[in-house]
Amino acid sequence: MKGCLRQAEAWRLRRRTLHAMVLLCRARLLVALVPLARWRGSLGLDGEGAGGRESGREARRLALHVERAAARLPFETKCLARAMALSWLLRARAIPHALVIAARPRAARGGDDALHAWVEQGGAIVLGELPGPWLEMLRAGAGDPMDSAVGN
Repeated sequence: MKGCLRQAEAWRLRRRTLHAMVLLCRARLLVALVPLARWRGSLGLDGEGAGGRESGREARRLALHVERAAARLPFETKCLARAMALSWLLRARAIPHALVIAARPRAARGGDDALHAWVEQGGAIVLGELPGPWLEMLRAGAGDPMDSAVGN
């Protein structure tokens, strides 16, 4: 009986990762083919929704599934596609969060990408943490859109 429960749990986790893979493919296609204005509204989630420590744990668990899914795809997924996939997973569970798209200030740019995206839940970055400074260009969902400079 214990073996069946463990096997059922393993398949449940695999299904979550598979679902994240599908969402990563969808995100990559949207970014490549559809203007941001058409899909921006599907990102982030304001409001009270599911809150507290448990939603933070769930957000981190889902972020791990997105990262695991990205590692298994036969193509590269950038930070924006990963953030979009996690945002959709969190929205489906009514977990408030913000998807942030930011640019590195010109003076701080080196060989790194000048743009970056991440997901915040409960004030903490759950996916895409990268040292700053960053200038927010778009914040979809929970959080104050007037906070424009982030120094991670």
